[in-house]
Amino acid sequence: MNPFTYVAAAPGSRSPLLLLCDHASNAVPCAHGTLGLARELFSTHIAYDIGAAQVTRALAESYGAAAVLGAWSRLLIDLNRGADDPTLVMKISDGSVVPGNRDADAAEVAARIAAFHAPYHAAIAREIARIAAFAPPVLISMHSFTPRWKGVPRPWEVGVLWDRDKRLAGPLMARLAQAGLVVGDNEPYHGALEGDTLNVHGTRAGLAHVLIEMRQDLVGDAGAALAFAARLKPVLDAALGDMP
Repeated sequence: MNPFTYVAAAPGSRSPLLLLCDHASNAVPCAHGTLGLARELFSTHIAYDIGAAQVTRALAESYGAAAVLGAWSRLLIDLNRGADDPTLVMKISDGSVVPGNRDADAAEVAARIAAFHAPYHAAIAREIARIAAFAPPVLISMHSFTPRWKGVPRPWEVGVLWDRDKRLAGPLMARLAQAGLVVGDNEPYHGALEGDTLNVHGTRAGLAHVLIEMRQDLVGDAGAALAFAARLKPVLDAALGDMP
């Protein structure tokens, strides 16, 4: 079972960028069935970040950069959580009990970490090491969020999440606003999450990084996702050029 999908950099690429997409997929290995959930729930946000994988792949292609994308649903294991995080294997997601996770004991969680979580993060570390041989790596993690939460509309079109390092987040927020987008500064979530993907591979390593949240009604189908990636690319170009 492949715990991640790797998009190779273009031959001879010297791009310092590494694109990441923790919640790219809504798939679950056959051995886990549907985790006891109705199949229709796997087309919703509780299973994956809608549109994020398409935007990630499009940006990687545009930059000739590498990308690492999670191959399995966040319902199986959340790759954007530390291995000791209590929400790593969710018992309830947005009001839906996950029967296949409800009785997951420490041994089951450890098995999922070994099979899915650890190899995904090892792949990210390998790619960072490859890039570091010729340039300081820059990590860009792509996510998406629902237009409404508990009935309340979310006004932001894009959220920029960051923790202690604003080298890329600051310029990116400014450039997104200049491009006419409604930008959330650590909205709709906060970028400070101990043990998450960017905390482990970015903050602790001193690498420039940012997490981009896209509102799902803007990337909800393949055409919209590709259009959004095309809109985002020159904004990212400018922000990367603005980095101190």
